[in-house]
Amino acid sequence: MKIGIVAPQFGQPASRENIVQTAKDAEQEDIDSLWVAERLLWPLNPQTPYPGSSDGSLPVESQNVLDPLETLTYIAANTNKIILGTSVIDMLFHNPVILAKRFATLDALSEGRIVAGLGIGWSRDEYQVSNVPFSNRGKRADEFIQVLKKIWTDDVVEFKGEYYNIPASIIGPKPIQKPHIPLYLGGFSPHTFTRIIKYDTNGWLGGIGGPLEHLENAMKMIKENANRANKDPKNFQLILLTFPKIVDSNSQTTNEKDKRFPLTGSIDEIGKDVKRIKEIGINHIIFGFNFSPIGAHTDNIIDTTKDLSKFAR
Repeated sequence: MKIGIVAPQFGQPASRENIVQTAKDAEQEDIDSLWVAERLLWPLNPQTPYPGSSDGSLPVESQNVLDPLETLTYIAANTNKIILGTSVIDMLFHNPVILAKRFATLDALSEGRIVAGLGIGWSRDEYQVSNVPFSNRGKRADEFIQVLKKIWTDDVVEFKGEYYNIPASIIGPKPIQKPHIPLYLGGFSPHTFTRIIKYDTNGWLGGIGGPLEHLENAMKMIKENANRANKDPKNFQLILLTFPKIVDSNSQTTNEKDKRFPLTGSIDEIGKDVKRIKEIGINHIIFGFNFSPIGAHTDNIIDTTKDLSKFAR
């Protein structure tokens, strides 16, 4: 199983020095990949509750977020081999032609090291500032993915849709990676899994929203959708974004230990979860420490990743 980490792109640690040091250290330690995310704003009175917290508030680290593709471009210039990915960019906040060219340019400058992880977003506030309707997100995403792949693969690009239109044009550069930049979709709805199969993306970029059995269910849905479409399930890979929460087991009550959420606990407890995730069939796991004390120091990010990697190799 491949190992990735999230770059220190959020909050106080988001600095030039920390990003370069983390990227170089990760590459030196043979960590496979480095990832960034997208957050447009931190609304004072959010219209949509944040799904990652009990009270619906966004982490304070989200008040200061470096742009994902500019950050990856800088990392690409300071590394040589580590895979560089987005987990995720919310595609509908962008013009598909411009985003396709930015990804292709970055693929060229990095000599073919880019993975495009895309989502459709959940924040009404971010849709509002992007001047994109919150309705019909799925239909827009269907067209967006088709446009991206055409721009990356077709010599002459032409598209006529309900939301996006491109007159017959030559659009370059093309990505170094063939047939196109690896494209993964994030999301948890059945529509996401249908979209992955229908448009032949490379797979699912998921997260942990409950017991690890949920991952098995997600894999089952992808396999069933592929079989119904007469496509090989092995063509669709799974990347898992995680945010380990390391807790001293001596400070936990018996009740807390019994109700332990996956990827929470001691290094050994989290390591057992990592082993289970590998056994389930996840191809690539990403460790994010942006919202934990570990993320404040680049050395801690690398050392903790090395500790957890032992359970995945």
